[in-house]
Amino acid sequence: MTTTVSPFVLWLDDPTAVGNRLLGGKFGSLAEMTAAHFEVPPGFGITTTAYRHFLESAGLAERAREVRAEASGAELADVQRISAEFAAAIDEAGLPADLEREIRDAYAELERRAGQEDLPVAVRSSGESEDLAGASFAGQYDTFLWIRGAEDLLRHVRRCWAGMFGAAVLTYRPDAGSDVLTADLGICVGVQQMVQARAAGVMFTLDPVTGDRSKVVIEGCWGLGEGVVSGGITPSRYVVDKVTFEVIRREVARQESKFGFDQVAAAVGLVPVEPDLQESPCLDDDQIRALAELAKRIERHRGAPQDVEWAVGERGDVRVLQVRPETVWSRRKAEQLVGERKAAVNHVLARFAGVGVARGSRGAGA
Repeated sequence: MTTTVSPFVLWLDDPTAVGNRLLGGKFGSLAEMTAAHFEVPPGFGITTTAYRHFLESAGLAERAREVRAEASGAELADVQRISAEFAAAIDEAGLPADLEREIRDAYAELERRAGQEDLPVAVRSSGESEDLAGASFAGQYDTFLWIRGAEDLLRHVRRCWAGMFGAAVLTYRPDAGSDVLTADLGICVGVQQMVQARAAGVMFTLDPVTGDRSKVVIEGCWGLGEGVVSGGITPSRYVVDKVTFEVIRREVARQESKFGFDQVAAAVGLVPVEPDLQESPCLDDDQIRALAELAKRIERHRGAPQDVEWAVGERGDVRVLQVRPETVWSRRKAEQLVGERKAAVNHVLARFAGVGVARGSRGAGA
């Protein structure tokens, strides 16, 4: 296990990563899962300290505060203009040499650990605001998939930083109040080895439609889980008893396309599902049980209902990609949401999806 003293990069398996606010909400949760010996893809966070160091070095820190203040209450067209101008400023600003070196070295170390050059990684935004009560910025930030090479990684780190000032973020109105919108919050950029997913999706340690805590609900599809969290693919759905692990209900969707790495386009996109799999369930009964058991373990570990993004690799290995506290039923009484299936499910999926989960590859924008 490697421990770094750098404030710019913090590995998920570093003992100091657990509970460390430098990793933001999303990646901080994954550090906790890693320490608890759940199967989380290896990776590191480019910390909130790194983000603030970049803004200060580039002379953009004060302008960042002004952007948030100007956007608060402004018309959408003005917010979009302000957002685009500041994103361009982030893209054009020089990266501090010490920070760039740390990021390059960390990516090279991840390549070494994986035994693969040009290792494909997922680049995920992880904001401090994701920890705030009454705010769920998690669904407002960006994720980029299948990023390869240090140059492409550096480009997408900037895009995650710029995402802090995207129009969707600047116009978001959390329950926590307007002070959250203008607060000087930071963002971590999480970098993780991509899982070569045979199937992926999300699961809930209670039924997101009814709030029934005796059930685990699993939604999945062939290929990368983006198809589920973005709503681009109709997922198969399995309702599992949390005690007996019996599959109470299964709804297997026909799937002709999946999200995966397109060799021709050299990027992630929609590719055909093999003809013999299109009518087949993306999970067998053993995998459904393994996922339900995993969901129950995670809920027990965290002490409350959770929403979990998962992937099953080509060899059947299950990986935890994201974990978040469930928020729909924890904030509202069950009787208030009965019959509001669409609203409940859309809410929890939106928290995984981001502004738009983008796909990229070396030399290509996502």
